[in-house]
Amino acid sequence: MSFTYNTGITLAQFGLQCIAPFNDKIKKGVEGRRETFSILEKHISPKDKTLWFHCASLGEYEQGLPVFKVLRDHYKDHKIVLSFFSPSGYEIRKNSPIADVVIYLPLDSKHNAKRFIDFVKPELTVFVKYDIWPNLLSELKKKQLRAILISAAFRPNQSYFKFYGKHLRQALFAFEHIFTQNEASKKLLESINYNKVTISGDTRFDRVSSQLDIDNTLEFIEDFKQDKLCVVAGSTWPEGEALLINYINNHASQDVKFIIAPHNIKPNQIKNIQEKLEVESILFSEKEQRDLKTAQVFIVNTIGILTKIYNYADIAYVGGALGNTGLHNTLEPAVFSVPIIIGNIYDKFPEAKALIDNNGMFSIANQTEFDTILTELIKDKAKRELTGNNNATYIKNHKGAVNKIINYLGL
Repeated sequence: MSFTYNTGITLAQFGLQCIAPFNDKIKKGVEGRRETFSILEKHISPKDKTLWFHCASLGEYEQGLPVFKVLRDHYKDHKIVLSFFSPSGYEIRKNSPIADVVIYLPLDSKHNAKRFIDFVKPELTVFVKYDIWPNLLSELKKKQLRAILISAAFRPNQSYFKFYGKHLRQALFAFEHIFTQNEASKKLLESINYNKVTISGDTRFDRVSSQLDIDNTLEFIEDFKQDKLCVVAGSTWPEGEALLINYINNHASQDVKFIIAPHNIKPNQIKNIQEKLEVESILFSEKEQRDLKTAQVFIVNTIGILTKIYNYADIAYVGGALGNTGLHNTLEPAVFSVPIIIGNIYDKFPEAKALIDNNGMFSIANQTEFDTILTELIKDKAKRELTGNNNATYIKNHKGAVNKIINYLGL
């Protein structure tokens, strides 16, 4: 592995330790990684047979979950190690029933990589989407341990496909097989002579489709919604919240209810939303003490229920594509036959472009565009139903990635 890469890892470790006292998220990651090997020593013995699943964060976990579930059911006598790089994944899924041990991935130094692989010795490793760590993968290959990459999505500007990316390219060859989301990613891999590729599609389509098979009932949402039209704004950021608040204050009819589920649920952020609203609002945390029927806005100051809430949406707004944050999961509302509004920065999200091209999603760049399309969807029931059905059909037509992966593994 290149001297430059390993030097960079060393500098990154030092830098994170320096920044940690001033950033809660980085601090959690630094402190969590200190515990990684002691957690492994406590829960994994040399005699254990193991599988290793790695996800960068929460989104990749949700993406890989349909495959993880099948492997969990098949390898009943194996212990499963689930690793995250980001605190936003680890903190929410550290008690995941899919795994026996959940840890922070140690930083990818040569020493850490050798120690980790020597300890875990996974019979099968599954990486999700793009979180590629050369030293860890090099150790897997050296010990001839199986590894696959699923739901991979590559872009031409990534280092793997540049003249200076030789050492990173080598990491990809540690995977015995790569399952890509699309043809473009397959061609990029073939351009560097990696040919063990299958276009499986995105496992997220299987993941969100499974939501239809469970009970999505939330009685408190039914009490809030009554028989009125409901707009659900999921994973919102301040720039999107500003559009919503302005619309609610100036254009919303009493016959329309709004549910806002902010990405940031810190008390000061929630308070800021409530103070700017000129209509009655209620928090999730207040639902037992307040009359849900009289409020026009329900603010979700908790995590873990947004997917079920989308079941009650007549129209959805998905946050994250108006500022510097990436677009959040648009497939979750789409599976419930809901028309969707998003911001205009979605170039790195092929499913968003596809849903727009399929006439189920609408992109807006400012308040005027937001007001126009939301009003149109509220007033035109036929358009709501048509565009929502377009989304559900698109999801249905793109399922099947999990079966392709499992068939390859011979399970």
